[in-house]
Amino acid sequence: MFISGADILVNTLMEQGCDIVFGYPGGQILSVYDSLYTHRNEMKHILTSHEQGAVHAADGYARTTGKTGVVIATSGPGATNLVTGIATAYLDSIPMVLICGNVPTTQIGTDSFQEIDITGITLPITKHNYFVGRVEELADTVREAFVLAASGRPGPVLIDIPKDVQQAKCEYEPKPPVEKEEPRAAKDIRISEAAGIINEAKRPFIYFGGGAVSSGARDDLLVLAEKLDCPIACSMMGLSAVPTDHPRFLGMQGMHGRFAASKTMENADVIIALGVRFSDRSTGNRAKFAINSKIVQIDADGSELNKNVTAICGMRGDVKATLQKLIPLINERTNPEWMDKAASFRKEEEKYLDRRDGLTPRRAILTVNRHLGENTAVCTDVGQHQMWAAQHLVFRSPGRFASSGGLGTMGYGLGAAIGAAFGTKERSVLITGDGSFGMCLNELATAVTYNVPVTVVIMNNGVLGMVRQWQTFFYDKHYSNSVLDRKTDFTALAKAFGADGERVSTPEELDSALSKAAASDGPYVIDCVIDKDELVLPMLPPNGSMSELITKNRK
Repeated sequence: MFISGADILVNTLMEQGCDIVFGYPGGQILSVYDSLYTHRNEMKHILTSHEQGAVHAADGYARTTGKTGVVIATSGPGATNLVTGIATAYLDSIPMVLICGNVPTTQIGTDSFQEIDITGITLPITKHNYFVGRVEELADTVREAFVLAASGRPGPVLIDIPKDVQQAKCEYEPKPPVEKEEPRAAKDIRISEAAGIINEAKRPFIYFGGGAVSSGARDDLLVLAEKLDCPIACSMMGLSAVPTDHPRFLGMQGMHGRFAASKTMENADVIIALGVRFSDRSTGNRAKFAINSKIVQIDADGSELNKNVTAICGMRGDVKATLQKLIPLINERTNPEWMDKAASFRKEEEKYLDRRDGLTPRRAILTVNRHLGENTAVCTDVGQHQMWAAQHLVFRSPGRFASSGGLGTMGYGLGAAIGAAFGTKERSVLITGDGSFGMCLNELATAVTYNVPVTVVIMNNGVLGMVRQWQTFFYDKHYSNSVLDRKTDFTALAKAFGADGERVSTPEELDSALSKAAASDGPYVIDCVIDKDELVLPMLPPNGSMSELITKNRK
């Protein structure tokens, strides 16, 4: 076929199995949008309210399906509006291909209207990016981008296509969909070394993150835990990798993790780290972290080995593939004393659980749990509500938690929930705060336009809750610019956009509202009133260690 670059792009996307893209048109990408019009019955395009919403939607779609999300935007501000979403995906290792238009090649470097060096801007926050200077290179560039985005440690890949390249014509030859690189296990010598260390452990502990989710290592992880008779916990990115109610699972570990998870990890003699990067939010003061533990680390990205903590044995390889070679080398045993120790921390944790009456954050999340299906995707924004959700949500299926972990992007949630709903083809749930929701609430227009089934639960306390919590503990209650005190009526706002919604102030009202939301066809906004002084506990103080966990309000 002798066709234009725009048609080559769209045909190659469809060739790769892409049947939905998220985006926003503009002058330098119009040729691609003209091709999308021609192929409108073969590929669905979701027009978001803002390019940032498009990236977050593709992100939520990718997290919940395991597929590569695709975004299309124009040059200049259209491209720069993608940056926060790209960085969000990059830090959380989310597979994505982003297509940007640019000015014609003859105008590159002349500061033309809406010209921007988007490849230069995004170089530090993409796995790779391309500037396509010739139409003959376009199809293979797109194919290579899909391979890169999904292989090894996943991540976003950007392709910048000048307008004249979109309009130029050349021969296009369809090809089968590309396959991502075969997952590779770590080297046998390293696996044998790791097995020796693990077999000598008296108090083994499995700690897993997003790499365990993306590699599909659930069953292998649980087999290893059974063989070692040991407890398991995760970083925030690891949530949903195993069923929340699994008897060995202690929950999320870290700054705002579950008490039992953090304290058990502190007492382990060998920590088996699976696809987790030991960020500062999980370690606290690294000089005081796991000082009595040996760390055995598996990660698809070799640069993560020994980056934040020192591993006695670091293995570069896919988590699932490496576990499948490691497990046969592990001696089966029982560990009653160690499991009893973990159980004692779980029992102690019970003392710190918030059991107050009324619409407390914990009661709100427990109420949400009653309305989650086996396959429901839950997205969050960033702040206190995110941590309450991470602590108390119940997951049964992998890949059903979407939240900005590494970048901490307020405004991420609504776009992600829209993408998740398209990906799972089921109602998704967004748990957000009034601060975060205010950042990208324009995407309610998108949800209404496409009648997206998404339930929005706004934990509305009238303040920037996490900022206020830090000001309470560490800044002498100097609440500088953290009190929002806005007059926004979220129920009226939802109705102005064309959605349904209501305001609730008791658990019973929330339960009823969630039932109404589940029975509705499209978006439903629930304004959930909570107190401004609610806290996320436990909390690891800045530069603190797990022995310094704050478990109650320090008045």
